[in-house]
Amino acid sequence: MSDTAIAEARPKHRPWSMKRVVIASSAGTAFEWYDFFIFGALASTIGQVFFAGLGETAGVIAALGLFAAGFAFRPLGAIIFGAMGDRVGRKATFLTTVSLMGGATFAIGVLPTYAQAGIVAPILLIILRICQGTALGGEYGGAAIYVAEHADDDKRGAATGWIQSSAAFGLVAALLVIYFTRTTVGEEAFLEWGWRIPFLVSVLLLLISVWMRLKLSESPAFQKLQAENQVTKTPLREAFAEKESLKKVLTAFFAFMAAQGALWYCAFFYVQVFLERNLGVPGAEVNWIILTVTLVSAPLYVFFGWLSDRLGRKPVMVGGMILGLLAFYPGFQAITQAVNPRMATALEQSPVILDTQLSGCSFQFDLIGTADYTTDCDLASRAIIESGVSYERYDSMDGTTTVCVGDTTLYPDADGTISRNELDAALFDAGYPAAADPQEIDHATLYFWLIVFTVAATALYGPQAAALVEMFPTRTRYTAMSLPYHIGTGWVGGFLPVTAFAIVAATGDIYAGLWYPIFFVALSVVCSLLFWREKPGQPLH
Repeated sequence: MSDTAIAEARPKHRPWSMKRVVIASSAGTAFEWYDFFIFGALASTIGQVFFAGLGETAGVIAALGLFAAGFAFRPLGAIIFGAMGDRVGRKATFLTTVSLMGGATFAIGVLPTYAQAGIVAPILLIILRICQGTALGGEYGGAAIYVAEHADDDKRGAATGWIQSSAAFGLVAALLVIYFTRTTVGEEAFLEWGWRIPFLVSVLLLLISVWMRLKLSESPAFQKLQAENQVTKTPLREAFAEKESLKKVLTAFFAFMAAQGALWYCAFFYVQVFLERNLGVPGAEVNWIILTVTLVSAPLYVFFGWLSDRLGRKPVMVGGMILGLLAFYPGFQAITQAVNPRMATALEQSPVILDTQLSGCSFQFDLIGTADYTTDCDLASRAIIESGVSYERYDSMDGTTTVCVGDTTLYPDADGTISRNELDAALFDAGYPAAADPQEIDHATLYFWLIVFTVAATALYGPQAAALVEMFPTRTRYTAMSLPYHIGTGWVGGFLPVTAFAIVAATGDIYAGLWYPIFFVALSVVCSLLFWREKPGQPLH
């Protein structure tokens, strides 16, 4: 079929129909991101409500692990709904995914807590979190493809940039609802029942999203396949069993999707854990900081998508990766000095020393928070990390365990644990503040580095939808592009907070977790330069 015939086959809309396509697709995706992000933003609260039977650090690790579990099932959703999108159509598929996501999120808001139902509560939460992850696995590909298949070839980056910005709008909505809820009802009431409100609000967003998407017609590219009777019956085989298609899938993952998961989630999620857990910034203040940065990020996705229409996807995206590589380590160190200068000084002048039998130290990577760490090293390191400070480890000559803080030496109790009260008192005497002082925060430096991270993340993420869509043919586009995307964001990005947290607990260095995103971003820079051959602006039909 000629290009003229394809154009004639497109549904005839008013001149603003492209705006309608972008708005409806982006809004629906933003609502799904809202549903997904409120869980991550409430990780500390979720840990207390649903994992009350665990310790403080174990509860946070379990909540972060459950946040990651939602990501772990996104590739499954990509396979299920990707195949559905290539066989049934784009519109029907993302109507299904948004309904599943909204229903699961609302259900979380009415779950019983651990105090009310015991172990049943976290089990139900895990099931609903899996439903969320599966639904999101099919959402992104459908929305990005739907917009791309409507857009002009030379404006595809800018048009799909709105789909990328929907993540920012979803995160902004999640943080706003959480912030105003917890400041209105108070922290005590928020922990008791107020945490439910952000989840329950999702039912309103679900109704709006379904209504908007019902107004849309099927994409012109899929209509063309249907008219020619060329719709694939075996999308999984064509996407992953054929050599050339599999090569493109692997290239997409290694060349930029691995970096996207690591870079974006470090910039917008791990930094929240770092500010709250390590630097002692109050949760409500952290929400406000990330909200401000996210608002700054929203137009940048569209800008970098537009820029990629002119310069190419690869230069813009690789530039973002390199900026992230250069900025993360010095940036997080500068943020520590800017947010909690007294802690930065104490870390230099009064380091915490753990003298223990290093052979008894474990890597405390525990996705569900139920592992039993009982050695003196594990118990002592856990107590120190619960205080949010770095420490140095040395192998004990006589096999005993001690914790030295300045001039104070602490010994384990009879059960092998280090007293938190004694440890907190020793840290205070050595100059470690219990929390960050809002009056001492250097907001200019803090926001400078957060915006640097944001520019890096948006330069990579903004053109990404267009880059993915252009790599695969219409017949298998939904299936082929969804899987590498959700492995990158779902596994690399989703496991970043819990993995980085475990690395910090294992090494004692509050910055050691940054080596996780640095590794994956560096891997993608190398792979993109060696293997990625882009074709921006090419016809999709």
